Amino acid sequence: MAQTTRTRHPALRWGLTLLFLLLAIVLPLIFDATTNLTIARIGVFAVGVLGLNVIMGYTGVVSLGQIFFLGLGAYVTAYGVSQNWPLLLTFILALLIPAAVGTIIALAAARLGGLAIAMVTIALPIIGVPLAKRLSDWTGGSQGTSARFSQAPEWTGLYNDQWQLYLVLIIGGVTFLLIRNFVKGKFGRALAIVKENEAVASAMGISPYWYKVLAFMISSLVGGVSGYLYMVVVQYTSPETLSFLHSITLLTAMVVGGSATIIGSVIGGVYYVYVPMLTNAINPNLTSLLQGAILIAVLLALPGGLASLPQQVKKLRKRRNNDDADRDLKEPGVEQLPLDPDSQHPSTNP
Repeated sequence: MAQTTRTRHPALRWGLTLLFLLLAIVLPLIFDATTNLTIARIGVFAVGVLGLNVIMGYTGVVSLGQIFFLGLGAYVTAYGVSQNWPLLLTFILALLIPAAVGTIIALAAARLGGLAIAMVTIALPIIGVPLAKRLSDWTGGSQGTSARFSQAPEWTGLYNDQWQLYLVLIIGGVTFLLIRNFVKGKFGRALAIVKENEAVASAMGISPYWYKVLAFMISSLVGGVSGYLYMVVVQYTSPETLSFLHSITLLTAMVVGGSATIIGSVIGGVYYVYVPMLTNAINPNLTSLLQGAILIAVLLALPGGLASLPQQVKKLRKRRNNDDADRDLKEPGVEQLPLDPDSQHPSTNP
């Protein structure tokens, strides 16, 4: 039976993978432009939530400045396009520059813990907004800057929205696959030990400091990827992109989706795009209040986020089955014979 289970699961995974690839190829050709761009934006912020999940969900380091690396990647992309750099070089720099900045910050802050490192990261968007306004030669100042480089090539025969969605699906999909391999392998197991108990990690030869630095670097790099994709889809960025409010929304999206889960990052992307639209439609003046209420409701019902819903349903079904079994044993029609103390079997003596 175990052999049969092991052979079925890979087939099921391959089948789901092929189905997902088929849908990713076909659906952009079917949907209209608005739907394609909305899905592309979800993909952008799903990658952003994924980067936050690496450092906060899997490593347990509180980071309140992940939006800074998204904005930095967007600005690097916009500047590279404006300077007519090759797109491949622009893409690489949009990843490496946020990763380098994140590594420098981590080298100084990784020895801190709890509130101290949270205060260091919270400073990033607070400093980033006025810095972006002041460095107007590179950033466009308060007016922001645009970069139109993601038009569909003529040889593809695609519309711009279709081409942009394909770029997000390909680059974002590869990013998700690489991060999944990281967190499922030795690196991810080491991060889990560091998150659980740093003293135990040190005793096992795992350096909490260096693993935090590596996690922060990877998180910043993934933030750069989301910044590049942001410019692919939105094609415009400004200091507002770096605002602390967006950083909090990104954090909320991770918590609601489910920290330390891959699928939770995708759910977080959906949250980031749709929930602010929904709350604004209800009452723009109550947006923050409504989002806070949604966060509290999800955490009370599902402490592990929406990604934990299937597990909670399984536990509930198992508990109900156990309760039903106990109820059947206690029904009045079921007579339990007394035990004979000598034989430990039900006694049949009158």
